[in-house]
Amino acid sequence: DCNTLKRFKVKHQWQQVFSGEHHRTEFSLHFWKEFLHDHPDLVSLFKRVQGENIYSPEFQAHGIRVLAGLDSVIGVLDEDDTFTVQLAHLKAQHTERGTKPEYFDLFGTQLFDILGDKLGTHFDQAAWRDCYAVIAAGIKP
Repeated sequence: DCNTLKRFKVKHQWQQVFSGEHHRTEFSLHFWKEFLHDHPDLVSLFKRVQGENIYSPEFQAHGIRVLAGLDSVIGVLDEDDTFTVQLAHLKAQHTERGTKPEYFDLFGTQLFDILGDKLGTHFDQAAWRDCYAVIAAGIKP
C-alpha cells in the first residue's frame, strides 16, 4: 500500500537524488550505465537516441527525459486526480511505442539498486516498492 507516509518518503528521497541539474545528469548517467550493462539486449531499443553510446548528447537527453517522466509522477503522488492523469498520459506514450510491460519491472529493479547506492541506510525500500508498484501498474501498456 502506497500510503501517505510512504508517498512522503518517496517524494523526499527522490528529491534528494534527483534535484538540480547536476544531480539529474549524474543520476541519469549512473542509472542508464548500469541498466544497459545489466540488459545489453535492450540497447537496440534506444537506437534512435544512440543507445550504444550513453555519453552522446542524444542519449543523455533521452535518459533525463525518461527520468523526468518519473519525476513528474512522483511530484504528484499525493494529488490523486493529477497523479491519475499523469499516469494515463505516460501509459498512452508507452503503449504507442510498444513498450513491453516487463521493462517496467527491470526499470524498477535498477531504480531501487541506484537509490540504495545513493541513499544508503536512508533508502526506504518498502516505501519505494509499494509506490513504484502503483506507478508501474498505471503506466504499463
